Amino acid sequence: MMTIRKADDRGHANHGWLDSHHTFSFADYHDPAQMGFRTLRVINEDRVQAAAGFPTHPHRDMEIVTYVLDGAIAHKDSMGNGTVINPGDVQRMSAGTGVVHSEFNASKTDPLHFFQIWVLPNKHGLAPSYEQKHFEPQDKSGRLRLVGSSDGRDGSVQIHQDLSFYASILQPKQEVSLELQKGRHAWVQVASGEVTINGSRLATGDGMAISPENSDEQRLRFRADQSSEFLVFDLA
Repeated sequence: MMTIRKADDRGHANHGWLDSHHTFSFADYHDPAQMGFRTLRVINEDRVQAAAGFPTHPHRDMEIVTYVLDGAIAHKDSMGNGTVINPGDVQRMSAGTGVVHSEFNASKTDPLHFFQIWVLPNKHGLAPSYEQKHFEPQDKSGRLRLVGSSDGRDGSVQIHQDLSFYASILQPKQEVSLELQKGRHAWVQVASGEVTINGSRLATGDGMAISPENSDEQRLRFRADQSSEFLVFDLA
C-alpha cells in the first residue's frame, strides 16, 4: 500500500517569525489520523526569519533529527554543545532523560529552511547525547546516501531506533531504487522538485507512506521528473 500525504494537506502554522508545515500532529495541529508513521512521530518543515528562533525549551525520550536545506541554525544545549548546523549537515540529539536546548537562525539577514524530525527511541531513559555529520551534495547525488541508522554505519549519525535514513539528490530522469526487506515499511518526504515512485508522482512538500503488501511492492523505484531532493526512511 502506498499512501500520499499531499503538501497542502499538512498542518500549517504561521507565527510571523516562523512558518511551519506539520506532516503529523504537532502543537496546536491535531489530527487523530495523522499521529505519525511507525516510529516517525514528527516531520516539520520550518522556515525561520532572520535572527529569530526557538528559545531554550526542554525535551525528553525523543530522537530529534535536524536536516538543513537553506541557511544555518545556531544550536545550544544543556550538554554543553554550541554548534552551527549548515546545509548538508545532519544533527541527531537524543533527549533521553532530559535536555534543554535552543535553536536560532544563525543569520541576521537571511531566512532559514529546514526539516526537524522526531523519532520515538527504542527505549526510554537513554543518556542525552549529540552527534552531527556533514554530507556534501555530491555524496547524495544520483544515489540514496545513508545519513542516519541504528548503528551509525557508513559514516551516518546513530539514531536509537531500528531505521535507515537516506537522502538523495537527483537530476531529471535519474533513477535510484531501494529494496525493502519483508516486513519493512518506508516514508518518503520530498524537499524539492518532483519524484515518481513506482508510478506515483510526488511534488515538493509531499510525503508517502509505503507498506508493501507483496514482494513486487518491496522494490521502490525513484525517478526524478526535475531536479529533486528527497528523504527516505526505511522503518520496522
